[in-house]
Amino acid sequence: MELEVADVTNKRLKPSVEDNETTETDSEVAKAVEEETAAATLASEQVELEIANILEKIERFTNLVSELLESGKSMLKEVSNEFEERIISIHKEQMEKWQEEIKELRLLDTSNEEADALLLNAKYLLQNVRDES
Repeated sequence: MELEVADVTNKRLKPSVEDNETTETDSEVAKAVEEETAAATLASEQVELEIANILEKIERFTNLVSELLESGKSMLKEVSNEFEERIISIHKEQMEKWQEEIKELRLLDTSNEEADALLLNAKYLLQNVRDES
C-alpha cells in the first residue's frame, strides 16, 4: 500500500502555463495523492488494530500457559507430597511387621531353648535312672 503512495508522489506534474497557478490536472493529482494517503493511513490503522489484536491474543495465551504451568507445578507438588507420605507410611508399616516377626521369633527361640533344656534334664534324669537300675 505504501508503494502505491510513493508512486503517486513521484509522478511528474505537468508544467502549467503559469508558474504560480496549478492546473486542473495538478489538482486532480493532488486529490488522488490525498485520497491514497488517507486510504493508506486508514489501511495502516486497520493493520495496527489487527496487530494489536494479535498481540492481545499472544498476551492472553502467554498468561494462560503461565497459569497452566503454575497449576501443573502445584498439582505435581501435591501429588509428590502425597506419594512421599504414602511411601513412608508403607515403609513404616512393613518395618513394624518385620519387627513383630523378629519379636515372635525371639519368643519362639526362647520357648524352644526352655523346651530343649527340659528335654536335656529329662534325658539326664532318665539316664541316671537306667544307670542306677
